[in-house]
Amino acid sequence: MINTQDVLSTVRMLEEENLDVRTVTMGINLTDCAGPVMQTVCDNVYDKICHKAANLVRVCDELSARYGVPVVNKRLAISPASLLLGGHNHKGAVALAKALDRAAAEVRVDLIGGFTALVHKGIIPGEQLLIEALPEALSVTQRVCASLSVGSTKAGMNVDAIQLISKIILRIAQESAECYGFAAAKLVVFVNIPEDNPFMAGAYLGAGEPETVINVGVSGPGVVKRAVERLIEARPRATLDEIADEIKHTAFRVTRTGELIGRDVAARLSVPFGVVDLSLAPTPRIGDSIGEIYQTMGITKLGAPGTTAAVAMLNDAVKKGGSFASSSVGGLSGAFIPVMEDHALAKAVKDGTLTLEKLEAMTAVCSVGLDMILLPGDIAWTTICGMIMDEAAIGIINRKTTALRLIPVPGKKHGDFVDYGGLFGSGTITNVACPDGNETFVERGGHVPAPIQSLNN
Repeated sequence: MINTQDVLSTVRMLEEENLDVRTVTMGINLTDCAGPVMQTVCDNVYDKICHKAANLVRVCDELSARYGVPVVNKRLAISPASLLLGGHNHKGAVALAKALDRAAAEVRVDLIGGFTALVHKGIIPGEQLLIEALPEALSVTQRVCASLSVGSTKAGMNVDAIQLISKIILRIAQESAECYGFAAAKLVVFVNIPEDNPFMAGAYLGAGEPETVINVGVSGPGVVKRAVERLIEARPRATLDEIADEIKHTAFRVTRTGELIGRDVAARLSVPFGVVDLSLAPTPRIGDSIGEIYQTMGITKLGAPGTTAAVAMLNDAVKKGGSFASSSVGGLSGAFIPVMEDHALAKAVKDGTLTLEKLEAMTAVCSVGLDMILLPGDIAWTTICGMIMDEAAIGIINRKTTALRLIPVPGKKHGDFVDYGGLFGSGTITNVACPDGNETFVERGGHVPAPIQSLNN
């Protein structure tokens, strides 16, 4: 039986509370495009993407009009590009990135993820090549996004890879210095990387996925905020478990909406439907903020004691509501805290109430990790290496996905303001409280062994 109240609630979400399908992401396996001649590889990649994704944007737009639900982003995620680079050179790696960029433009998607290397246990030549090509590849392309896997609960942590990547991040920022190191915003460093995540910049198509698949990312921070506000307006002394229950029910309705559209897109394109990822991903718009949800709960100053508990409660309630709504929930599904993309979080960093160390604590219970963090341009690679290792440790020990998007801004220092505009937002450059003193530890390199938690079978 159709519940009238649920229908009315969904209509209100659409009209008043910024409910949208944040992204429909088509995954495409490109491993059959490999070959000894890079020009042929690039041609094969371009042709396959243009064939598989030719109608993606059109279908998404048609269904958006039909259901009245905006599909904000249409994106692609490919199998790891490093698998196509064995036996090639730097010039070939950059050519491949450019071919991906051209194909994404041709099919009119916003971004294409999967310029990816999985190096959590070791680095093969194609992966080494991709990593070393990142500064140029990300600077000369508009739509290409990259991700790197440096650890997992099963494998431990590849510190040699983290050392290399820390230096590469600085080079990426320098290569795009004229736009404040923006190219670094298109790289995510993961542990326990998900193979079906539809959100950028970390989306790629994992080895166990279908040849082609549709994954949907649904986001609704404004919807959740208004639901909590209505509850508190009706019951000013509402308890935390009552708030959690309201969030759970709201997440249920949002997930159902996303899966409806995702399955329809997949059916019209004759490809399998994969997962719906219910991740509360903010935008810089007022009213579409994760930070505002915590403030509505009662954390009036983000970063105050209790903030981490609020993050944990929100994340858990979102996952519970989503998992009850669908048997196809996947990806990350939780609450993101990308500082620059959330005006409330960005303001808290500017005001000094939300420090990098508090953000790190929040990543232990949020959906991803240190996301869209602006750093001084003269930061040492050893500091970046230590930050990645700390965040990796949180994910590995807790059997969860954690990640970092770190942006050293050339020529800028702690306290300076940077504005990228659009989805990527703006923010104040922060820094770790103790940026040195770890050099001997991180320079040892090697491999941090998998924890005892890995022996769970």
